[in-house]
Amino acid sequence: FVGGLFFAKPMRSKGYVTMLDPFQQLYGKRMGGLLFIPALMGEMFWAAAIFSALGATISVIIDINVNISVIISALIATMYTLVGGLYSVAYTDVVQLFCIFLGLWISVPFAMSHPAVTDIGLTAVHEVYQAPWLGSINSLDIYTWLDNFFLLTLGGIPWQAYFQRVLSSSSATYAQVLSFLAAFGCLVMAIPAVLIGAIGASTAWNQTEYGVPDPKSKKEADMILPIVLQYLCPVYISFFGLGAVSAAVMSSADSSILSASSMFARNIYQLSFRQNASDREIVWVMRITVLLFGASATAMALLASSVYGLWYLSSDLVYIIIFPQLLCVLFIKGTNTYGAIAGYLFGLVLRITGGEPYLYLQPLIFYPGWYQDDNNLYIQRFPFKTLAMLSSFFTNVIVSYLAKYLFESGTLPPKLDFLDAVVARYSREHMDKATLVKSDNIVLNELAPVNPRHSLTLSSTFTNKEAFNYVDSSPELSNTEDN
Repeated sequence: FVGGLFFAKPMRSKGYVTMLDPFQQLYGKRMGGLLFIPALMGEMFWAAAIFSALGATISVIIDINVNISVIISALIATMYTLVGGLYSVAYTDVVQLFCIFLGLWISVPFAMSHPAVTDIGLTAVHEVYQAPWLGSINSLDIYTWLDNFFLLTLGGIPWQAYFQRVLSSSSATYAQVLSFLAAFGCLVMAIPAVLIGAIGASTAWNQTEYGVPDPKSKKEADMILPIVLQYLCPVYISFFGLGAVSAAVMSSADSSILSASSMFARNIYQLSFRQNASDREIVWVMRITVLLFGASATAMALLASSVYGLWYLSSDLVYIIIFPQLLCVLFIKGTNTYGAIAGYLFGLVLRITGGEPYLYLQPLIFYPGWYQDDNNLYIQRFPFKTLAMLSSFFTNVIVSYLAKYLFESGTLPPKLDFLDAVVARYSREHMDKATLVKSDNIVLNELAPVNPRHSLTLSSTFTNKEAFNYVDSSPELSNTEDN
């Protein structure tokens, strides 16, 4: 909903192709390459994490080798993405969403009616087999919950998997409508998952074939979905649920693989190395990278012991690094490459020094409220992730305006503007930014008016910096030569 309200319209109306386009348009190719790193990490680790989850789910429900199931699922998702691109991803997503909805909802009444399951309304507020599943928030943990709330809400926006839907919409208005409908769809699709979790917490597992101790005591609570399908549902229903999980995994994995390959082909290969590359060449680059990224995600799912920890860290980097940069390029005028790099590095340092228990990464900065758990890991209660995000944002703005003032006031000589971000912002690289937006996206009534200067000679007209300023202030203008 937040994405549709604030981000879908400005991104779609300017005719961008990928999420990284506005960054390269304003900050140049180098910064676009830096921002590609956390974006790629997020997409790849997410694909690997859900492949790993699929393997674990299949291993619980049916007797098949985990590695074989992961490889087969990854091959299917990679191959149809390779053949059909965004069309295949979009069309298969329709079928997969239907499978997820049907597969999960059809399993709920069967699991709920099992003799070993107590009324979930009773166990929500009363202790029966464990503490009430509705739970409560410790007053000391409120700031941690708020930190994660903002991370999930705002950090879920700057992903190419989301913007490839937004940017491929027929209009900016439709992109917004699609986002609002998706927000409603997320709520509806979450209901059966919540119910299955509640059923797992309301079951006397000693009355089932699972036996004792219960999944929570065995530290298998994160596998409660396949356990409920296996032990509380008939066999044919559990296969419906397995189909739902498989559909969900492939629906997410194909989007992530396509997102990573499209950003690489567009923002790294084409705009940084081969500006004159043909459409056919770009398509082949995308196909090759789909194979490479799909194979890489599969390998990580099979080999890495802590894929989820890597994904947690990379998703945090998307929130802390890319989200504030997106705010600046869309809504803050005057930011430049110097501020972007400073914000990038400062946010990264604050996040890494805050530690990550899932990766056994101990913190270097201890914020107020920290404590040590039973595994001798330091846990931060302070919302340091949101602090890092805000620090990255304000660092970008402050350093950008400081650099602009120092160069334009003459305090620093123009030759020190080595990134061509303030004084030399009309260098060859920055004029290449015009290729980011195609000419057929230009709306004539949006063109900035340029008043003729009759007192100037013809030769000086072509070096008139005021005219360049008009062009630079309108990112929609793509064909500067025609202007």
